[in-house]
Amino acid sequence: MKQVQVMSLFVFTLIGNVLSGSNHVFQDLKDREGVLSFLEYYAAISPSSSVTDKPLMVGLTLIQGADSSGAVCLDGTLPGYHLDRGSGTGKDSWLVDLEGGGWCNTIRDCAYRKTTRRGSSKLFEKQLPFTGILSDKAEENPDFFNWNRVKVRYCDGASFSGDSQNEASQLYFRGQRIWSAAMEYIMAKGMQNATQALLSGCSAGGLASIIHCDEFRELFPESTKVKCLSDAGMFLNAMDISGGHTLQNFYSGVVSLQEVQKSLPSTCIDHLDPTSCFFPQNLVAAVRTPLFLLNSAYDVWQLRSSLAPSSADPHGTWKECRQNNAQCNSSQIQFLQDFRNQMLDAIKVFSSSNQNGLFINSCFAHCQSERQDTWFADDSPRIRNKRIAQSVGDWYFDREDVKAVDCPYPCDNTCHNLVFNISLCSDVVSNITFSQSTRLTSTPFNLLIIFLVSLCSISTTGFKFVR
Repeated sequence: MKQVQVMSLFVFTLIGNVLSGSNHVFQDLKDREGVLSFLEYYAAISPSSSVTDKPLMVGLTLIQGADSSGAVCLDGTLPGYHLDRGSGTGKDSWLVDLEGGGWCNTIRDCAYRKTTRRGSSKLFEKQLPFTGILSDKAEENPDFFNWNRVKVRYCDGASFSGDSQNEASQLYFRGQRIWSAAMEYIMAKGMQNATQALLSGCSAGGLASIIHCDEFRELFPESTKVKCLSDAGMFLNAMDISGGHTLQNFYSGVVSLQEVQKSLPSTCIDHLDPTSCFFPQNLVAAVRTPLFLLNSAYDVWQLRSSLAPSSADPHGTWKECRQNNAQCNSSQIQFLQDFRNQMLDAIKVFSSSNQNGLFINSCFAHCQSERQDTWFADDSPRIRNKRIAQSVGDWYFDREDVKAVDCPYPCDNTCHNLVFNISLCSDVVSNITFSQSTRLTSTPFNLLIIFLVSLCSISTTGFKFVR
């Protein structure tokens, strides 16, 4: 069993949000980007059994002048990135990683998002840990450790796509402009001289790497080796457990609100509606640039937020299964096996191309390239005895074709499955609600609530990776 406890960090950040007067702080515990992305972020900087050195911390750079072209975050602040320069044989090679973190689909949702690090550079971390595919250590990242490695921050809410604004709410939907400004800025920092380049991204960033893959290729001369990697970006338009289409309905709001159709390829828009073209299953086969799909066949974000969200499960039948795959009953497992089959069907045409690569494992995971324990460690997940980093490297450098598809769950004993520990105490916490008009401020009463939540969370609630 592999375990990482991060709830105390979560509690401190929660208290910090309250002290700063953030709205809807408890709502954020349950939103589509909340607990999972937060805990995975801190899991990335937690020590693993096979990695002892602290990760490299890389400073933030804001893109000065980006606002002159309207390339701004949701709240109008400047976009940013983190860059660690390459060296030696990697000095002319560039890896650009697009940050993920959900989407926003309504004015209210986006107005809240702009008060977080997902919508305002004022709240960006000043430093980020570079782990996994961004690590600067050969023993942690054998093929890309000495490349120029860039993390582009995500603050638009539509996977670096769309171009619109809502003046009444002072919201700027400028994902496409942020993408363009970031690429122009990074090219000027030396990427224009690249001999090799890789565009990657996780989750919403993984979807962005698919949407922008061919645009990325067009930045370089034909002599530059250019490929793309999408990690946990294969979001499916699948039916949820109630027979509805939770993610399709959500995406429809994102696409229409932020005018995402302006960023989507004509190869899809010409014959499908824009919402359908925001789903990668309708995009990947038409991407001309070599593309690698890294995904779990039982993606835990899609399980919790798309397939079996609480909104589709009023009686809580799926609650335990959502939180721990070991608690799923036989009919639930069959539903998830059907989802796996849909994913494999969706990539059949894509996988038939020799230039493309696959690593589809049977883990309950989400984002495996940026966490050190899943990217490249002694006990990392494997398919055919190859770890993810080895498979991506073999594909990028054309050492061999990589079409790695795992056997169905539960055959793989190398997985680092994400498990959410939920107890009676946390159930009580989850039932603390506030009216829409309530603003959580640092009053003694609210601080007392936070303190009780903190004690409860630290003592009984955990987040861990289980093998």
